[in-house]
Amino acid sequence: MWIFTRDPASTFPYEILDPVEGIEEKSVWRLHKGKKKNGGGDVSVFVCEVRDGNTTHLDVARAAVKRLKTLRHPSILTFVDSLESEKLVYLVTESVSPLLTWLQDASLTPKHKVNAISWGLLQVMKGLSFLNNDCKLIHYNVSASSVFVTSGGEWKLGGVEYTSSESSFFPVKIVPQLDVYDPPEKHDPAKMRVTTKWSADMWGFGCLIWESFNGHLDKNTSLKMTAKLPKVLLPTYCELVHSNPNSRPNPKDVIEQLRRPGQFFHNDLIETLIFLEEIQIKDSNERQKFFTDLGTKLDNIPDYMSKNKILPAVLNAHEFSNVGSVVLTSLFKIGKLLDEADYQRQILPCVIKLFSSNDRATRLKLLQQMSSIGEHMSAQTVNDQVFAPLATGFLDTNPTIREHTVKSIMHLAPKLNYNNLNVEVMKYFARLQAKDEQGGIRTNTTVCLGKIASYLHPETRQKCLISAFTRAMRDPFPPARTAGIMALAGTQQYYPLSDAATRVLPALSQLTLDPEKSVRDAAFRVIKGFLSKLEKVSEDPSLKEEMVDPSVLIFEREVTSASSASAQTPSWTGWAVGALASKFYKSSISNQQSSAAPSGTPNPSAGSSSANSGSSSQCATPSTINSSLHSTPSQDHSKKELQEEDESDYEDEWSNTEWKAVDSSPEHQIQTASVPVESNTKKQDTVSPPSVSAVLSMGVEDSKAGDGWDEEDDNWGSLEDSLNSSGNRARTAAAAPSSTQGGWEDWTSAGSLTKGDEVRRQREERKLQRQKEIEAKRAARAGPMKLGAKKL
Repeated sequence: MWIFTRDPASTFPYEILDPVEGIEEKSVWRLHKGKKKNGGGDVSVFVCEVRDGNTTHLDVARAAVKRLKTLRHPSILTFVDSLESEKLVYLVTESVSPLLTWLQDASLTPKHKVNAISWGLLQVMKGLSFLNNDCKLIHYNVSASSVFVTSGGEWKLGGVEYTSSESSFFPVKIVPQLDVYDPPEKHDPAKMRVTTKWSADMWGFGCLIWESFNGHLDKNTSLKMTAKLPKVLLPTYCELVHSNPNSRPNPKDVIEQLRRPGQFFHNDLIETLIFLEEIQIKDSNERQKFFTDLGTKLDNIPDYMSKNKILPAVLNAHEFSNVGSVVLTSLFKIGKLLDEADYQRQILPCVIKLFSSNDRATRLKLLQQMSSIGEHMSAQTVNDQVFAPLATGFLDTNPTIREHTVKSIMHLAPKLNYNNLNVEVMKYFARLQAKDEQGGIRTNTTVCLGKIASYLHPETRQKCLISAFTRAMRDPFPPARTAGIMALAGTQQYYPLSDAATRVLPALSQLTLDPEKSVRDAAFRVIKGFLSKLEKVSEDPSLKEEMVDPSVLIFEREVTSASSASAQTPSWTGWAVGALASKFYKSSISNQQSSAAPSGTPNPSAGSSSANSGSSSQCATPSTINSSLHSTPSQDHSKKELQEEDESDYEDEWSNTEWKAVDSSPEHQIQTASVPVESNTKKQDTVSPPSVSAVLSMGVEDSKAGDGWDEEDDNWGSLEDSLNSSGNRARTAAAAPSSTQGGWEDWTSAGSLTKGDEVRRQREERKLQRQKEIEAKRAARAGPMKLGAKKL
């Protein structure tokens, strides 16, 4: 009969990985990193093997395994598994590192190191109190080589190879290097008769304190060198290493003594961790006070402890303890210490839920932290889960919420999809700029619009920027006018030179007579910048492309291409004329109408999906639907010649006539900057205007600059400084100006644009009259062409 035997180590369910140095000279064990097979977690594996045929080490290791199995305490190394054979012993515990190795590798400031050591020594002392007082055991091996640190920074007491309940004699240690930790009474039988259960362990704890601040203890006479020990700890340290064993204090008394205010175990780290351990028995007032003060205490707490110990407790308290928004300050502060994966896993889910909160304090804290939150959120998360609840802040009755909601868009703009950024945000911004009663909010809206201009679609920029900024330049609040000037300077690369000459400079020139000198000075500087730019192009036309953002040139080419295509195809009119002409010439529309988008214009839905994938640079363009009109031969013959005149004339007339009617309403009376408003502006509370010099230096003078806004010069107007006069608020709201250019004002509130039948009728009549004039021009030009054709 054959008898097969199997090596027990072959079935061991843990992988033994790289060795960990630090205890091999003072222990029977060799420490290795380990991992549970089949995708398990990390562990530590203590290995003891037969040495030179001597099994004494194995006997000591087996005794340690047996003892550790029976000890369960938060301050004692956690037993996981073991394996014993004739030639080796494996002890599996939670993943740990040797104390001195951990202290050497940890990157701690001196203050953080002292606090970390204080927390660790308190944990070890609690473990010794458990052994000496509750279990009636003596450890007999307390030193740095028997203390281990978990990945979360918890100190655990191990090295239980010599633990015994016998106090009448010392066990024999088979590792000679451990003799340095023996107390004096070991060699003095007379003193052995007066020892207590804790005498030997308290001497070892004194050695542990010395090694924590100095490193390995090579000889016991070094214990007298106390220069590196904290002064507040010296009295207790001297008691612990007292030559008389009966004078050494009970570990319970040591904890009580050092926990008093001003002592070594009384600091921000220990107070914070102990409170979190007892948070379930604390009342609501104590919790509120604790989390209110926690943000400042984190400066004195090591980073690893904040991430591994405090953060889980804070998240748990926020979810189950109903402490409200007070935890957010510390939550965001700890979040800055996390890497991207941990932030996404631990903090982001909690933050996203909070955006739907009705608590204003919570929403305000979220908005204030948007600069740090936004960079961790994906485009899909921003558009699908965050933007909708955040956008309610634009209409909030609390001015502070509205102001910070506006500021938050600057951080979210790169991740917003086409519809949310180019439609929804523009709608809210137009409403705030036109109707908000707070001058600071109107100012900051203009500043924010200038900063996010680079993320807007080219068509939106062409339609909205100049109109919005010129409206701000007519605001009765002086900082708002300054913001409009600076915004034009900071976004000058997005304007065609024709717009700079015909729209921007005329608007700026009006502010050269502004009652406020700061506004006049800004206007003069920006005018000089634009004039210098135009002069350079006049001298060297080849510089035109360098003066304008490439997206502007591309957009102009697309519009020109669409116009050329419509001129070559008789059934299509230009995009600017077709949308309006179809309203008045339905009798001449062909039976088969078609619509198409301009070349290179993707669908808005494509922009949404593109933004959701995190690409903010690829925005979709809304489709422009053209109506197909029937063209006579004479019109076909002269269409190309009339195209430019028709489009430019009609487009200007469309904008002016439409918005002139709107602006005639009482709530949209324009109060320009040239009107004396000195008495009103003096009553306005001051708000710090945006920086002038930074924008000028980056915007006008340097034609190749980015968006022209200095990231480090975010001089947002202080909202709180503009809340004094309620009478001025009503005046400001009534005087909020309207622009004469179409596009930006389309997004003001629907209520403010509702007109009576008489206003609409007059507007339609003006349109019709202008159309008749255009047709008369066409007929006059087509007549000579027909006559020439007959003669031929």
